Amino acid sequence: MSQTVSLSGLFEPLDSLPGVGPKRALLLERACGGARVLDLLFHLPDRVAERRRIAHPSEAAPEVDSVLRVTPISFRSAMSRAARRYIEVRTQEEVTLRFMQSNLGWIERLLPRGEARYISGRIRPEGEAWSCISPDVAAEEEALPLLEAVWTLTEGLARGHMAPAMKAALARLPDLPEWHDGPLMAREQWPAFAEALRALHAPAARATEKPWERLAYDEILAGQIALGLLRRRRRDAPGRSLTGDGSLRRQALAAFGFPPTADQARTLVEIEADLAAPHRMLRLLQGDVGSGKTLVAVLAMLQAVEAGAQAALMAPTEILARQHARTLEKLCPVPVALLAGSVKGAERRRVLAGFADGSIPIAIGTHALFQEAVEFRDLGLAVVDEQHRFGVAQRLELSRKGEQVDMLVMTATPIPRTLQLTQWGEMQVSRISQKPAGRQPIATRIASGARLEEITARMAAAIDRGERAYWVVRAITGGDHDDSIAAETRFAELSERFPGKVGLAHGELDVELREAALSDFAAGRTQILVATTVIEVGVDVPEATIILIEQAERFGLSALHQLRGRVGRGKKPSSCLLVHSEQLSEKEKERLLILRDTEDGFVIAEEDLRLRGGGEALGTRQAGQVQFRLGLRGEEDSAAERRQHDLIEMGAQDAEVLLQRDPDLTSPRGMAARSLLHLFDKADAVAILAAG
Repeated sequence: MSQTVSLSGLFEPLDSLPGVGPKRALLLERACGGARVLDLLFHLPDRVAERRRIAHPSEAAPEVDSVLRVTPISFRSAMSRAARRYIEVRTQEEVTLRFMQSNLGWIERLLPRGEARYISGRIRPEGEAWSCISPDVAAEEEALPLLEAVWTLTEGLARGHMAPAMKAALARLPDLPEWHDGPLMAREQWPAFAEALRALHAPAARATEKPWERLAYDEILAGQIALGLLRRRRRDAPGRSLTGDGSLRRQALAAFGFPPTADQARTLVEIEADLAAPHRMLRLLQGDVGSGKTLVAVLAMLQAVEAGAQAALMAPTEILARQHARTLEKLCPVPVALLAGSVKGAERRRVLAGFADGSIPIAIGTHALFQEAVEFRDLGLAVVDEQHRFGVAQRLELSRKGEQVDMLVMTATPIPRTLQLTQWGEMQVSRISQKPAGRQPIATRIASGARLEEITARMAAAIDRGERAYWVVRAITGGDHDDSIAAETRFAELSERFPGKVGLAHGELDVELREAALSDFAAGRTQILVATTVIEVGVDVPEATIILIEQAERFGLSALHQLRGRVGRGKKPSSCLLVHSEQLSEKEKERLLILRDTEDGFVIAEEDLRLRGGGEALGTRQAGQVQFRLGLRGEEDSAAERRQHDLIEMGAQDAEVLLQRDPDLTSPRGMAARSLLHLFDKADAVAILAAG
């Protein structure tokens, strides 16, 4: 018999709490990021403050808040060295209290002269006496509890406002049926959901990590159950079967000239089966730098064309889109057309007409592909490259250009497993790590910028031998507050040393100028290309054998790995020089050593996650990626962060087992899990269950 508990009190507005009016509710909403009672409960404290009662200031420990009875005897206004006013209060107990404000009257009312009051704060020796800065003050000792939650507040909101509102919110908590397995609860020694919230917001005992872990795991499990239900909906939703006779794919492979690697072949089998199945494909293809994702995408697109449909490939930049267009024109035995911002006039009209009437079966482009003017006769497959650079909304716009469009998303930035589970967990995943035959290893070296003249001289010798080199810097132009090496400055310096042999490519150049610089470099008309990270993806020059990256310590590991992948594409040995600033921290050195010691992008991605945290592991915090509201708090590479990763793995397995045993969540544990989904706003998952 399932137990149903009402959650309605948690979803009421904040001003439904006693003592909370509209103005106070607005301040609470700003602090906790939501307007409901539940949002307030999920505004977990930053820490639990511990106090120690003492009878004399000499008993105080400098690193612990102490509670002491004091009697004020004098007051004065003073000015700090930073020209900031403060109030100083002397007490009979020889503790000088300093309040960083100028309202003397308010302090005199808070601490009446000659009347005993209790203070709480860090009491420290000062000469032969003691001092305490900005203590809490109370008339009764009981008003300063020995354990107290400390929340992040907002301007205009004091702890005295937050504490009673939180107490009222806690009173709304029902005793919910448990959605976790009994053996798991026993093994982890976790409290119940409501008990965990009370332990953090109204602590009665010294805090442990168990309430934090419990709530973090609740959020993770809710997300994983929701993803499992979304996967099931996609699996069961009607789609279309895209099968072909293989004729176009055989022609493309013949033009390619090499057989697929074992990884490519396995991935092609997975994608072929997905396309042929009567449901929509949603597959993530992870391929390390130079692993041959493009060939897989080409063959998938040709399978769609063999089935009578069209296929589109969307890239985040015009450089990458043009690179794909050149590759597909060589391999595909059917018309291919590029649509990007620089395609205008009669050519643009021709391309749009070809998409609309089906005479152009393969479309390559940037975000221009999902503009309103673009129509397809029958779009069957959408391929999104470097998919982490696109928002979910942009990918959906492309998929809406047809009926029941299959989706293949690709990234050359390997995604650590914990991020896969949380941010791309609704997708099936294929992985290519094996490099095609003939790929050369890349010798990676680390050098100080102090040796730049020596390095440049060695590069001159390589240029004399006819080799080509990328020279990568972070910035386009220098700034007053930025010591980044500027591309334009380095271009001017190298042009003096190597006249007529240096090109320049960066994101602020017109597309035509940038394309010309890349074409000159690819054709050998220039031998050195000074560039920013605009060349990180989509640049394929097999003759380039050297890449030098200045101030390498300022790049993310994944970005460095992508840049390094610009070389090693031909038959000659290649090298990557990581040139760092003269002052290098131990952590920066550790990151560069990881890159030096491995070319495996999946190893590098896991190390990047370890060193920089999940939110930044792809080089930048991406809009729309999962951010845990109740995640464990800790520094980078801390025990808390590592534990969070463990909980994600546990949650993925737990959700999978639960949905296998109880796919409609109708068992007692399943009904409890429905409450969990409501609590963490998984409306899509709840709707799937309601629809049966």
